[in-house]
Amino acid sequence: MKKKEFARLLLPRVLIFLVLAMNLQCALAYIFDPLPYVAPFELSDEPGRVAVVGIGILFLMWQVPYVFALIHPLRNHRSLLEAVLMQAIGLLGESLLLRSIPMEHTALRASILRFIIFDAGGLLLLLAAAAFTFRILKSKPGGSHVD
Repeated sequence: MKKKEFARLLLPRVLIFLVLAMNLQCALAYIFDPLPYVAPFELSDEPGRVAVVGIGILFLMWQVPYVFALIHPLRNHRSLLEAVLMQAIGLLGESLLLRSIPMEHTALRASILRFIIFDAGGLLLLLAAAAFTFRILKSKPGGSHVD
């Protein structure tokens, strides 16, 4: 039974892992090598470095639901749903933010556009993982009951 469950959860776990890995890579880059990201945010010097490290710390803490979803997408299906919602909020917020940035701030707009592309891809992967996971969950006797 364990092998069958592992096989059924492999695809959702791979999809969640890909998003988590990308998000962690971004977070850790901002924390441990913030200087390349200071200028694209139109920041400078020590305040810019600190702001980018702060963003990295936020990215890192936002990954908690992704980790629990990865560990066991069925048992932690609420964490998977939280991850989907967080990713969607990020995408929507960044899209609205981009619309508010004047066109002459090309570097800043490009940075935000990268986040939009990044989060859109992550959202698609998480939606696929959630769809697959919730289909398994619904097929179990009792609907949402997970052992």
